[in-house]
Amino acid sequence: MRKTKDENALIAWIERALRSGKARPLAVGLGDDAALWVPEPGYETILTCDWFLQDSHFLRRKHPPDAIGWKCLARAVSDVAAMGGKPRCFLLSLALPVSLTGKWLSFFLAGLRRASGRLGCVLAGGDTTCQDKVLISITVVGEVGRGHAIQRSGARPGDLVFVSGTLGEAELGLRLLRRMRGMAKATNAALRKHLYPQPRLALGQWLAENRLATAMMDLSDGFSTDLPRLCAASRVGALIYGNSLPVTPLAQTGDAQDLALNGGDDYELLFTVSRKKETRMPHKFQGLRLTRIGEITRERKILLINARKPARLRPGGWDPFRQS
Repeated sequence: MRKTKDENALIAWIERALRSGKARPLAVGLGDDAALWVPEPGYETILTCDWFLQDSHFLRRKHPPDAIGWKCLARAVSDVAAMGGKPRCFLLSLALPVSLTGKWLSFFLAGLRRASGRLGCVLAGGDTTCQDKVLISITVVGEVGRGHAIQRSGARPGDLVFVSGTLGEAELGLRLLRRMRGMAKATNAALRKHLYPQPRLALGQWLAENRLATAMMDLSDGFSTDLPRLCAASRVGALIYGNSLPVTPLAQTGDAQDLALNGGDDYELLFTVSRKKETRMPHKFQGLRLTRIGEITRERKILLINARKPARLRPGGWDPFRQS
């Protein structure tokens, strides 16, 4: 496959690959200086953006380009899920070397197009440039019913702490990927979760529409790093039961809890529910496991209980600025 000859050809290729007939939220979409967004009556607009960088968030010789295309949008859309919203459109800023404007770009756009269709989020525009490494920035526009957005700041003492799905699986997938020769393949659940994460959109919307969650966020940097952010926003603490964490069965016994606490990239939802609404919480939502793992406390400490011994939960997840 030939490489694109100039930026106009590259932009035209991206537009052809990602143009969608589902442009309802856009009065003006691709092909102009900027897009015109048309919000739905009775809705509030959600805005979020996310970097996806070579050597920081993915390894070009290990991660398949279609998985990079899928994941760069899925992880940004997860922020919309965390507020109970629906994604509508996105902006793509893409920098890459000329050497990747052929076959690699074709597979990348195929993965991005598949994510765009599956997540109901159309391309509205963006920017391109040449760079020696792949740098991707995604901005997503979403909507949520007025007054229904779930924020991090709503947890109250006595609320119960829940998580969706399984924790630590994506981190295990990354460890497996690093040990593989050549380009990775999604040969098990851990690798699939790392390469092709699934934003919990339906769950987030259900929790918002039924006013069940008092606070919520997605788990992108690891439970031990993200839970303190929710607690800080709500000015509360938490008591977490280690034996209740939904660990991955693929991990070795000694690693499972560490992965669940500190592994990033899961994109599961962490949310709190008032104790009086606990009976309305199912054990599964559309086949997705929902697990009660603790409770919110008035004292602003986060304690992990293992074998009846409470200890401070130390943030051990992803932090790009943490000093080794």
